[in-house]
Amino acid sequence: MSTDPMIIQARQMLLCRRDALRTQRECAETAVPGGGARALSFGGDVPGARFARQERLEMEEVEAALVRIEEGRFGGCERCGGAIGRQRLLAVPEARCCLTCADRRTQGAGC
Repeated sequence: MSTDPMIIQARQMLLCRRDALRTQRECAETAVPGGGARALSFGGDVPGARFARQERLEMEEVEAALVRIEEGRFGGCERCGGAIGRQRLLAVPEARCCLTCADRRTQGAGC
């Protein structure tokens, strides 16, 4: 694992976010009548289903970033191969793309 202080900090941020998402999921599952992930998987029929989808997508991004850290690929843009800026990684540690490619993605070019 890297000894770069920025990567260590980003990893810690990701681990904290993963824990928070897990806690939110557990609270949501117990709050929904009928409970469990099955109840959260139904489209718009269950209040908070959209939030649950967003939460799941965020969890996937966080997990993918942790894998990139473990594999030594953290900080590289998946689109152009360039470096993702350190400030961007500290602000959005799950970022897969540099700012230039992320801007293109929002314009429909994908990342």
